[in-house]
Amino acid sequence: MKNQLISFLTLLFLFSSQYSQAQQVIRQLPCKNEDILHQADSVKAELAKQGFIIVKEASMTMESEYEMPVIVPLVEGSWYQFVFIGDVSSKLYEVRMFDWNERQVAYQKKQWGDVDGNVISYSYIPKFSEYHMIKPVQVNKKKKKNLCGYVMLLKKTR
Repeated sequence: MKNQLISFLTLLFLFSSQYSQAQQVIRQLPCKNEDILHQADSVKAELAKQGFIIVKEASMTMESEYEMPVIVPLVEGSWYQFVFIGDVSSKLYEVRMFDWNERQVAYQKKQWGDVDGNVISYSYIPKFSEYHMIKPVQVNKKKKKNLCGYVMLLKKTR
């Protein structure tokens, strides 16, 4: 009986340590970039004038060429505005949005030379109340691992 208890506790310890290590791998880390924060404040002010309020916003550390999934609950018929701001040193920015059935419902792409090239913003009115996955990605000239990105989800109130 004692050996079974020791075996059980050993397995429990192994699984719990693996679980905690796995959580550290997928944990999202914020970043701070004054240029991006200034752009985000400008975009928020402009959209507030148009009747939008912030639902969710976050800075995030990204790696060149890797998507950073963001899952958000959206309400049928509500008017949303999604904004992604990437690092100015990147050469390509893309955002894809998928509904619960994994159908792509929105796609935007910008390049470094475009006007406001590091800012992607689009409107979306969902047909169903369900979770959506938004996948921003940026490709950096130097393949940086610690790029800063900023996402905002706003909702029209008036």
